[in-house]
Amino acid sequence: MRTLTQLFKSLSEPTRIRIIWLLQIGGELCVCDLMAVLDLPQSTVSRHLAYLRNAGLVNDQRKGVWMYYRLPAEPGELLAGILRVLQTAAKDMEQAAIDRRRLAAHLKTKRADACRIAG
Repeated sequence: MRTLTQLFKSLSEPTRIRIIWLLQIGGELCVCDLMAVLDLPQSTVSRHLAYLRNAGLVNDQRKGVWMYYRLPAEPGELLAGILRVLQTAAKDMEQAAIDRRRLAAHLKTKRADACRIAG
């Protein structure tokens, strides 16, 4: 984690909180998965992911032509606490329920060859 201020600034934007939530429930997701659920263009999703990555909140990994994002395997005490708070708060957030349903539907209907390693 870079700084406490950077951490909280990263989480001050609703779309970035939604991305963290989606990674929390979905595990590793590619940009196209997040685009489908958030209904946002690739450039917007990528910009938010870059912000989260620079703050140390997400890790990325290139697989072929696709970029995948996930939460850190060992998030540290502060981020782990924030993730617990988000998990608890999401139970009462309508948008979290909508995002959960949209992610499940997207992953269920996603083409088998989508976001796979090229080659």
